[in-house]
Amino acid sequence: MKDLVDKLEQDCLKQFKIIDDICFANSQKVLEAFQVNSVSETHFNSTTGYGYNDEGRDVIEKVFANVFKAEDALVRNQFISGSHALTVTLFALLRPGDTLLSITGKPYDTLEEVIGIVDNPSSLKAFNINYEQIDLVDNDFDYEQIAEVLNNQKIKVIEIQRSKGYSTRKSITIEKLAKVINFIKKIDEKVIIMIDNCYCEFVSTKEPIEVGADIAVGSLIKNLGGGIAANGAYVVGKKDLIKLVAERLTLPGEGKEVGPSLGVNKSLLQGLFFAPSVVASSLKTAVLASRVLENIGYDVEPKYDEIRADIVQNIVFGSEEKLVKFCQGIQASSPIDSYVLPIPWDMPGYQDKVVMAAGTFTQGSSIELSCDGPIREPYIAYLQGTLMYPYGKLAIIKALEYLTVNS
Repeated sequence: MKDLVDKLEQDCLKQFKIIDDICFANSQKVLEAFQVNSVSETHFNSTTGYGYNDEGRDVIEKVFANVFKAEDALVRNQFISGSHALTVTLFALLRPGDTLLSITGKPYDTLEEVIGIVDNPSSLKAFNINYEQIDLVDNDFDYEQIAEVLNNQKIKVIEIQRSKGYSTRKSITIEKLAKVINFIKKIDEKVIIMIDNCYCEFVSTKEPIEVGADIAVGSLIKNLGGGIAANGAYVVGKKDLIKLVAERLTLPGEGKEVGPSLGVNKSLLQGLFFAPSVVASSLKTAVLASRVLENIGYDVEPKYDEIRADIVQNIVFGSEEKLVKFCQGIQASSPIDSYVLPIPWDMPGYQDKVVMAAGTFTQGSSIELSCDGPIREPYIAYLQGTLMYPYGKLAIIKALEYLTVNS
């Protein structure tokens, strides 16, 4: 298997150069943000209790705001996940009687109960917040339908999920995002455009706020944590909107002024510093996986030489057995729990059984190499991450062995 992977790796070198150039640009952006905000060793100090006057926490949020070219940022270990940060943001921005519109179809599975697509007495729907969605057409926005909705009713928040989630669509590039934001703002400049930016950070040289988004949300156990952050998430955007989100995470009247860092400041800063390089390694692994799996007969998305919007690689296996075998091979190549055999199970927040390979140092860290998929047709594996490219390449070789030898 290694000989095959070595051979096909040569086809990927042009894409690897593009990835390296993007990595360099984003590394420069991060370094400058550290320098402009005079980050020092004193910012590694910790607070407990209420977290008053946590200078490290405050400088982290200034650094994130600089990186994203945003007015303000909320970066907290009190966020459990990206889905939690998205939930807090939605509840912060929406009020009873308001309407939330998704223009990328149904959001990720973990938000179904948050919105009320699946009944839950704690959902937005339970608070009389309306929800509508517009599906993508041929992997692009349905501009005609968006215009019709905006011209005929008042929409408070438009949600755009850039990454594909557990779907077969393409992820949303920064160029497509810029185009649709410009289109929306010409119709209604007051509508709040909120971006689910999970898996997409540092894949290109621009981020959503730079192309007109009002607010963007992401997880720190994905791209921007660099494999170092143990938990947390970020929200960046306009200052007045960040204030609302902070007061929903903590409490009205205190907002960003409270929230103990509990010793995580150094890991959040170091994770962000590593992030451009780690994302580049993840992208190279995805490109190689795409080239190899397509070569042996599987449908893949994106193709190895396509422009990418996130770190996720889809591999369509067409059968539950092959999906599970591939995930088991990824698990067997992991540094942690390599002896564990992943099997499909009922995960909280998902409507289908899910098989998940994630032998990671941090539980659920999908910037570390992981592979998962819902047990439903057409049985797609969603491969993402790796802290270093050689480990990603080794994992692909091991997964191929499981897929072929053990079938």
